[in-house]
Amino acid sequence: MRLGVLDVGSNTIHLQVMDAHPGARPEPATNYKVELRLTDYLNAAGEISSTGIALLNSAISEAVTHANENSTDEILAFATSALREAINGNQIISDINNKFEIDLQVLDGNDEASMTFLAVRRWLGWSAGKLLVLDIGGGSLEIASGVNELPEATLSLPLGAARSTREFLGPDPYNLKSIKALQKHAEEVLKNSIPEVLRSHDANHFVGTSKTFRTLARICAHWYGDNPKFLERKSLETAVTKLIAMDNKSRNELPGVSANRAQQIVAGAIVALAVMDRLDVDEVEICPWALREGIVLRRLDWLKD
Repeated sequence: MRLGVLDVGSNTIHLQVMDAHPGARPEPATNYKVELRLTDYLNAAGEISSTGIALLNSAISEAVTHANENSTDEILAFATSALREAINGNQIISDINNKFEIDLQVLDGNDEASMTFLAVRRWLGWSAGKLLVLDIGGGSLEIASGVNELPEATLSLPLGAARSTREFLGPDPYNLKSIKALQKHAEEVLKNSIPEVLRSHDANHFVGTSKTFRTLARICAHWYGDNPKFLERKSLETAVTKLIAMDNKSRNELPGVSANRAQQIVAGAIVALAVMDRLDVDEVEICPWALREGIVLRRLDWLKD
């Protein structure tokens, strides 16, 4: 069957169309993506503005059209932190579902972590042993650990790259005071929020997934000759300093860094380094599968039951 996974995230509206069957590896067929930082359209009351709603509806309309043009059997639509936390998020979702006849559902942070963990487990297999999975999105940081297909422990924290940029760094160029404020904030949130079961994770395999970790691994490979399939903490420490010293135009010229990501990669790097420091992780393997693949795999599992 052909499934369309519509991810309404903090940074992008991304439809990934996959050919998928129970017991088989999901194969990407086509995708449609619009960069739309929904949190840029939050007003003082914590609501997404009418302009943001209009842009969101336009992006979803185009994504649904793309899905239909590519003979998608079912659209699995989900929203993460941007709509989850917006005051008018529930109404926006209800209106979208009625207008486009889809079933857009909000995932909470633990759902995000669990679905991503499932995708990583299926990608790496049982031989990877106990996993510790780190995922930095636009709005939140997810951490999960366990030995099975469902994690034993999950945690979602408001330390996403877009959120951290908006709340601490502001427009480019960033000043040293704002950088230090974000570094201190990330360290304190992690220190106060990570439970003992995750601090003493006892993992055999450390994994980073989604765009922020993939981009940082590519940058470190470009600068230091590292293997782009891994992100080394010692390289990241140096990379953070270099990224801070650059402007957005220069960051945008780095491999794998779009104009949108150029604005967020400093915050993403600061959070990535902070969580690797806090959990004493020297290296993470970059997994190409993440939340969208986890959604597809879970749907296929339901079809088998």
